[in-house]
Amino acid sequence: MGNNQSEIRPVKILLVEDNPADVRLTLEALKEERILNNLLVAEDGLEALDILQQKGKYADESLPDIVLLDLNLPRKDGRDVLKQIKTDNRLKRIPVVVLTSSEAETDIVKAYDYYANCYITKPVDWNQFKTIIKTIENFWFTIVKLPRGEGNVK
Repeated sequence: MGNNQSEIRPVKILLVEDNPADVRLTLEALKEERILNNLLVAEDGLEALDILQQKGKYADESLPDIVLLDLNLPRKDGRDVLKQIKTDNRLKRIPVVVLTSSEAETDIVKAYDYYANCYITKPVDWNQFKTIIKTIENFWFTIVKLPRGEGNVK
């Protein structure tokens, strides 16, 4: 069949976010933008790593196509999660979009040092947040070709 449009499948997104309001805003923005997706939410860094490493109750979970990662997380910091993703041969090709409230230059530099694919500061305004999600959707799910290798298929 090749790469034709009839093979469209939902984009699997792992949202790593401990703030329920931001989780709700992301869900609403994805729904409003009609992005065909399968969203999985991890509320802290350890849960995110369990999902990505397919441990415990996540053993049958397929890997996400993309990770939206907050930096300031309980139990395991997002910076550590990013570092573990990008040093794991099975996970390192999964794009990681850092989506955080931190505007600290040290966080931005460290995120790119750990091979984040991009760094976005969360806007406070709902309409700006929707625009950010739409931009992520347009770029990562429409323009960019994501890997579908053995690491991303279960």
